[in-house]
Amino acid sequence: MSIRLQHIGKHFGRTQALEPVDLDIAEGELVGLLGPSGSGKTTLLRIIAGLETADREPGGRILFGDRDVTHLHVRDRRIGFVFQHYALFRHMTVFDNVAFGLTVLPRKQRPSSGEIRRRVHRLLEMVKLEHMAQRYPAQLSGGQQQRVSLARALALRPDVLLLDEPFGALDAKVRQELRRWLRHLHDELHFTSLFVTHDQEEALELSDRVVVMSNGRIEQIDTPHELYRHPANRFVFEFLGDVNHLEGTVRDGVLTCGNAHLAVDLTDGPEELLLRPHEIELAERPRHGAQLPVTVTAISPVGAEVRVELEADWLGEPWLATVSHADYERLALTRGAGLYVLPRRWHRFPAERDRLPSRTAESVS
Repeated sequence: MSIRLQHIGKHFGRTQALEPVDLDIAEGELVGLLGPSGSGKTTLLRIIAGLETADREPGGRILFGDRDVTHLHVRDRRIGFVFQHYALFRHMTVFDNVAFGLTVLPRKQRPSSGEIRRRVHRLLEMVKLEHMAQRYPAQLSGGQQQRVSLARALALRPDVLLLDEPFGALDAKVRQELRRWLRHLHDELHFTSLFVTHDQEEALELSDRVVVMSNGRIEQIDTPHELYRHPANRFVFEFLGDVNHLEGTVRDGVLTCGNAHLAVDLTDGPEELLLRPHEIELAERPRHGAQLPVTVTAISPVGAEVRVELEADWLGEPWLATVSHADYERLALTRGAGLYVLPRRWHRFPAERDRLPSRTAESVS
């Protein structure tokens, strides 16, 4: 079931929580709403669900396929909703929690008891909890409870599945496992779903497309790859990962910041460059066109890459670099070591009249 939003906005009193937005979600697509607190992502999700009413904007409509649900009550929209905090019935078994929505349907719509049993057992198999059907929520881990919550949402065979920070209450390892599991389940069942998160990694890993939001408006809609490689503006760039800032003044093709300088192909004047941690190289000596001395202040060798924190008199805030374990050993990195930064690539987001999103550090060689 596709979803189409046309000119949907929301005010709470005099505060505009959501500027009028347009959004199309294709049938079977898994879309993430990503943004900081107060960006409007949960408000948008609740409007789609029918838990909030959109402003009466001219032409404002919510369509599920060809069905206009703009003014339908939440119970008539045929949506499944998964909350952050599970919302399971503590006095009911896992089986009864999943079956609950089916058992309270009007008699004419309610499946037979045998059909309910078959459907619930099938869902518990999908979420890998069939052996826990007679347990109570208190006997389950957080990750298992969230899977029960998802099975309950799917039991009514909704047209649309909505998830509000579904893994927010779980620890990092369980979150990662459930992300993979949800992606596999989505690919198997091909339901249309929309989920809210403030976790960039979660959005980029799970989504077919990501909607980045800020201050009640949509900043960019794109695939995870395009979003990360080609951010539409500075907000998107900075929100999607760690960023190092290099501020200085350009004169005759050289950006100077304290005792540091970098050759750049830019016009004279004040300038700020942005660099991702993986876009800088660490070396024992400077190179032509790049004199950026730093001191190592912290090292974290855990994971696929080594995270290195750097400080210098010319830096306003510490920088972060990520290097391979091979480079970590080759450079014999220790706290207090003096090194040089060699930018591989940098980005800038000037005024629209002078937009030049990113450049390769061609002069560093």
